[in-house]
Amino acid sequence: MEEKDIKLTETLLYTGPDGAVTLEVIIDQENQTMWASQKTMAELFQKDRNTISEHIQNIFKTGELDENSVARKFRLTASDGKKYNTQVYNLDVMISVGYRVNSKQGTQFRIWATNILKDYMIKGFALDDELLKNGTRFGKDYFDELLERIRKIRTSERRFNQKITDIYATSYDYNLNAEVTKDFFANVQNKLIFAVSGNTAAEIIASRADSEKPHMGLTNWKDPQGQILMSDIVISKNYLNKTELDNLNRIVEGFLLLAELRAKNQIPTSMKQWKTVLNDYIKLNQLPILENKGKITSKIAIDIAKKHYEKFIVFHDKEFQSDFDKMIDEIKRIEGKNL
Repeated sequence: MEEKDIKLTETLLYTGPDGAVTLEVIIDQENQTMWASQKTMAELFQKDRNTISEHIQNIFKTGELDENSVARKFRLTASDGKKYNTQVYNLDVMISVGYRVNSKQGTQFRIWATNILKDYMIKGFALDDELLKNGTRFGKDYFDELLERIRKIRTSERRFNQKITDIYATSYDYNLNAEVTKDFFANVQNKLIFAVSGNTAAEIIASRADSEKPHMGLTNWKDPQGQILMSDIVISKNYLNKTELDNLNRIVEGFLLLAELRAKNQIPTSMKQWKTVLNDYIKLNQLPILENKGKITSKIAIDIAKKHYEKFIVFHDKEFQSDFDKMIDEIKRIEGKNL
């Protein structure tokens, strides 16, 4: 494997099925290829480095590619000015790894990389349409519109978890079908509930729903003057105490203000970065971070709550006074006085 000094790497923005990724690659015009490290490939294909390493070793073991032809050690000059020996692999390896990870993803990357190399062969550089149009990938209009969107989210009447996911959807590389999006949407409610209570949403419902307690353990529900409905008892936020609710509201409001400040200061934020920003914000406030899915599933928790509700509603219906009932009682009281 040849060892070579490389002073510069190219930073390219690749938009794949999981969103946009900034890639550090070495463009090799002489051999009409590009070179990348395992770290770059891990970011590109949304896999950990161990998985990428295993795929590469299998590619060499099966004889699909010759290691001596497609792997090199380059001394890369990092941003700190120091040189580091780095193992890199050419485009053939990147495409082979892409196909092993996901054939559709591999095909999309191959097409993109081929076009990039074609630009370099013909022009000596790759054009970035956004860069040409705005002078930067993110022009003033982008941040003005982003700031307006975030302010609308802040003042909206949407639920707390919806506001957070709305902010996430402002990511410059937003992709509804990306794995990072599915993970964020699936866990954001649990993450926030856990931060203020130390329990997941399911654990809150299962442990606090109680047919023998006033209001079945609820601290709030949709119609405070009306009956408690089945739809009320399956919402974890309805069981939070005053302190927990206050903390939850402050976390959400603080996060929204942080999002607005980032837009105002023209800081572009990716899907992965929003996930990190939320975790870091929770840690900054010395609140617990959810590390797993909890001890109980949502289905089990809802089943427990429904059983309590069946017992609770029998007594609740007897004691509940509707507006009509109150009016009749008031009429009787007035008539009694006039007798």
